[in-house]
Amino acid sequence: MKKKSRSKGKSVTFEKIGKEIDKEVKKECFKEDFKKSCKGTGGFTYFLGFLGAAIYYISTATGFWIGVLGVLKAIIWPLFLVYEVLKFIGA
Repeated sequence: MKKKSRSKGKSVTFEKIGKEIDKEVKKECFKEDFKKSCKGTGGFTYFLGFLGAAIYYISTATGFWIGVLGVLKAIIWPLFLVYEVLKFIGA
């Protein structure tokens, strides 16, 4: 699917534009500053999830050992999440 640009009489296709954008994105992604600034975001997200799960499990615990089990469950909450999603989609 070609679309001609009316500016400067040059023929421009969406593929060329996409390739140029890909080149620019790759350049930006591999800069050292980009790598440093994006580290730790997944860890922080996991930590927030852990904190929320720990608060939930501890607040619903009926005893000390159930609370300890809740903390252990909070550590592995992504396992439960992935399991339930896969079960839901029938994989």
